Amino acid sequence: MAWIRTVPPPAAQGRLARLYAAARRRAGKVFQVLELQSLHPHVLAASTDLYLAVMHAPGSLSRARRELLATVVSRENGCHY
Repeated sequence: MAWIRTVPPPAAQGRLARLYAAARRRAGKVFQVLELQSLHPHVLAASTDLYLAVMHAPGSLSRARRELLATVVSRENGCHY
């Protein structure tokens, strides 16, 4: 549960609703880390763009290894991935 005010997916409108819809297409749901950025959709869009660039950019690491690293880091940080 977030301790800051957020816009839950059912209440989202406009750009935020479109960002949430894209998140559901990618992951099947809107994760809380996205909702935490919901008051500033432009920040959420930039954050999502950065994540997608890092996870899908060309490089020596496969997508599976990138996901594995993200999972390990999240676990070490006590975050739900």
